[in-house]
Amino acid sequence: MRKNIIRNAAGLALSLLFTQSALATETIKAVAIDGYPAKAMWVKEFSGFFIPEVNKRLATTGNYAIDWQESYGGSIVKPKGVLEGIKLGLGDIGIVTTIFHSSKLPSQALAAVTPFIAPDARAVAKAVDEIAKEFPTMQKEFAKQNQVYLATGVVLDTYQVLSREPVTALKDLEGSKVAGAGMNLRYLEGIDGAVGVRGGLTDFYSMLQTGLVEHAMLWPEAAKTFKIAEVAPHMLKADLGAVNSKTVTVNADFWKKLPEEVQDVLLEVAVEYRDHVAGVAMDRAKASREAYTASGGTVSDMPTEERQAWADAMPNIATEWAKNLDDKGEPGTDMLNAYMDKLKAAGHTPLRDWAAE
Repeated sequence: MRKNIIRNAAGLALSLLFTQSALATETIKAVAIDGYPAKAMWVKEFSGFFIPEVNKRLATTGNYAIDWQESYGGSIVKPKGVLEGIKLGLGDIGIVTTIFHSSKLPSQALAAVTPFIAPDARAVAKAVDEIAKEFPTMQKEFAKQNQVYLATGVVLDTYQVLSREPVTALKDLEGSKVAGAGMNLRYLEGIDGAVGVRGGLTDFYSMLQTGLVEHAMLWPEAAKTFKIAEVAPHMLKADLGAVNSKTVTVNADFWKKLPEEVQDVLLEVAVEYRDHVAGVAMDRAKASREAYTASGGTVSDMPTEERQAWADAMPNIATEWAKNLDDKGEPGTDMLNAYMDKLKAAGHTPLRDWAAE
């Protein structure tokens, strides 16, 4: 009898302990959004790396857990609508494709205005993200959009030129229409008669297929994922450079309500996601080119002198970018100089030293 009482009391105490432990874990609901489909590399890695890593970190203390609702592929917003969607609270956290918002997020174009330097996603991601932490400009731009900046993402190893017909030199782009997005359309300004046509990644296949454009500036992994070889079987390996085009942000109102522990975990994992995605981009680059050729595509290396001619023919969009920020009271020139120094220190020699002109 006495043993049963002791056993029951112990069981009750253990049950209460587990109940208290369960009650101590606060569950936070979070809606994660992106307009691109789940097959897009950065979305796939956000779902498969970022979210599980956040969950794992929070589980070590057991104080908080996040109940994620993942909404991608246009279910809440289209690709160009993520910035506005997070601003309005349609999503709590998401991946903003910054190249669509040059007027609202001008400082995010830093890598885009400095082509022909580094075909290395890891180096560019780290450099841009460090600039964002060292200078307040990027974070202030997102703050105006009711968002908190977490980290920059680089999802492409380097832009290449994908074409309907064979291309081997700069002259092959003269007088043609080229699909691009954001600042990379300005790369065409030094090419006689070339016209840039703005589009999104999900549009490029149909733009090429219908003949709306003859070429598109894309990176190999995207070409593989979206089967671009079917409509543009010729790749000119121009190595225009890696560009940051994704930024993980959180709705500012949602952020204010988060416990400090959760905020710290999101910030830490965002940086790890930055490096992880850049690493995936680099790992997939060679395999993606091989897959492109296996799908019937051909790859031609652009000669160094042709790449140099292209770089020299462009207007200095980097100093233009810097001056525009300077005129607004932001340290554009300092940011440009710091960025160039970081890439040089990482071992990358610019084909054109944009900050020195």
